[in-house]
Amino acid sequence: MSILKEILDHKSQEVKVQRAKVSEKSLEDRLYFKKPIVSMKVHLKSLDKIGIISEIKRSSPSEGSINSNIDVEHLSKGYIEAGASALSVLSDYKYFGGTLDDVLTARKFNDCPILRKEFIVDEYQLLEARSVGADCILLIAAALSEKRCNELADFAKSIGLEVLLEVHNKQEIDSHISASVDVVGVNNRDLHNFTTSIQTSIELSEYIPNEFVKISESGITSAEHIVELKKHGFEGFLIGTHFMNHKQPNEACAKLIQEVKKLELQ
Repeated sequence: MSILKEILDHKSQEVKVQRAKVSEKSLEDRLYFKKPIVSMKVHLKSLDKIGIISEIKRSSPSEGSINSNIDVEHLSKGYIEAGASALSVLSDYKYFGGTLDDVLTARKFNDCPILRKEFIVDEYQLLEARSVGADCILLIAAALSEKRCNELADFAKSIGLEVLLEVHNKQEIDSHISASVDVVGVNNRDLHNFTTSIQTSIELSEYIPNEFVKISESGITSAEHIVELKKHGFEGFLIGTHFMNHKQPNEACAKLIQEVKKLELQ
């Protein structure tokens, strides 16, 4: 069984347990559910920032434990003060060490767009995301059929959420993009051997229609990577492991942003 299949099977069971504990009506009655979102799409297009989406995660299947001593309040505020455009917060516990409360904490202390980074398989998870103040949700093309992806994207839009569609190849771009998608993210990580290369984003950039904001995910470790990706139309850069491997991830974020600005002046 592939790690993705294992995660999705576990997630389906997890949703059943959560639905039995907390009703959909209860989620819809929460304060953040009724508040307007902060647009990821708009913020990534802002010319006064680089377009960094800084990620908060404790571990991953490919890396194991990365940085378990996280203070989400301190780190989320530090990322935004460093100049990040948005936050990505892992809410999966078993494989990434995150929780839904991490998203809620980030929301309480920041006015920026927040992506709930999760393996979405059910509409219930979208209600959860809205209830804790997430602005955008992730749909992974490799994890969902075209029909199911469209259903989830449409439901997300109906409750006010923006949608980030993650793709790995041209086939997924052709089959899974729909009118309910706001941002298309190319994951540079090979799902089979976990290697990363920004060349994946570069090669797929021409196939993503211009009406969608393009972001590149995984394997971005230098200012040179970002400057090169910008040449190919990318406006957002989701960076997790590179920052989280540092003792002070927010300082690593600030340093990278300054290096990009310096390169762009040359």
